[in-house]
Amino acid sequence: MRVVYLDNNATTKTAPEVVEKMQPYFEEYYGNPSSMHNFGGLVQKEIALARESVASGLGCLAREVVFTSGGTEADNAAIFSATGSQPDKKHLVTTRVEHPAVLSTMKYLEGKGYEVTYLGVDEKGRLDMQEYLDSLRPDTALVSVMYANNETGVIFPVRDMALAAREKGVLFHTDSVQAIGKIPMDMKDLPVDYLVLSGHKIHGPKGVGAVFVRKKSPFRPYIMGGHQENGRRAGTENTTGIIGLGKAMELVLKNMDQKNDEMSRLRNKLEQGLLGAVTNSKVNGETLNRLPNTLNISFSYVEGEAILLMLDQFGVCASSGSACTSGSLEPSHVLRAMGVPFTHAHGSVRFSLSRYTTEDEIDLVLEKMPGIIQRLRDMSPFSADSEAICATK
Repeated sequence: MRVVYLDNNATTKTAPEVVEKMQPYFEEYYGNPSSMHNFGGLVQKEIALARESVASGLGCLAREVVFTSGGTEADNAAIFSATGSQPDKKHLVTTRVEHPAVLSTMKYLEGKGYEVTYLGVDEKGRLDMQEYLDSLRPDTALVSVMYANNETGVIFPVRDMALAAREKGVLFHTDSVQAIGKIPMDMKDLPVDYLVLSGHKIHGPKGVGAVFVRKKSPFRPYIMGGHQENGRRAGTENTTGIIGLGKAMELVLKNMDQKNDEMSRLRNKLEQGLLGAVTNSKVNGETLNRLPNTLNISFSYVEGEAILLMLDQFGVCASSGSACTSGSLEPSHVLRAMGVPFTHAHGSVRFSLSRYTTEDEIDLVLEKMPGIIQRLRDMSPFSADSEAICATK
């Protein structure tokens, strides 16, 4: 069956150019980059080039890039570096809509005696800048705010928030896993201390990521052992992954604006087509200040998981805005924070496009979705009359 892949915020297809770049380092140039001999040195040179490529994509120095196993490790490393280097500061600031890599770490630190301020969002998924400014305190060790939300695509004012933190002497970390490749980055103009990216979200391989650490920002090794990454991340380098990430970042920098414009056009076509064809549907999140590839849309009186199962029959891959599992009827923490009504929160679907998405694929979804929603509503025990009751549950 033909696969129509519209779940690119979960992971992306590894670009053919990336696979081609990685291949020789599995079979031919397999030396350990930390070895003294020339065979290993050849690999070390490629890692250095990959670091330069990532640094070029971020507008930073190569020595400010630390390779990791992915975004989660990079987030953890940044947060624990900030807290561990400031033992007298026991206050943290984040948002209610962060990725679990950040939220779970914050919950862990709360158990260790830290106080965490969780900033709320409005019905469009936007932060209140005044609430943020009021949250900064003399004992604030770190602010951790994602660049763009992985479920709704809403972009946060990270630059302004980081500037405010810097004025207060507070370190700033941003998980930019979803933003890299869709928003130009320049660390000379973005005053963050730590910025995180992941290879498999930009058509690179899984199992590799990086954290930008500003030159004078504190950083403590999260994984200890050998001298790799200039003593900042021990363990034999994931050579093929790092080389693949470097190539993926190189591709990101080519025609970024053109690719983003096309993704935005197709996303808007999908959005407008669904809103026009399906009654009681609504977009979740800000529709202007968001990533060009992301559409989170709700359909009342149906379950998102049921929609996904029926889409899957046509080879369409998407994801649900609902984190419902067996025995649980709770929608995602992002939609809860936004106050999305019960009747819509459970029928949420996230479509996330990539530079490989085609017009034909969008047309297929527009062709199949109205019938899917109608069939599910015909089977649903809910009706418009029950909305008020459901909203209170």
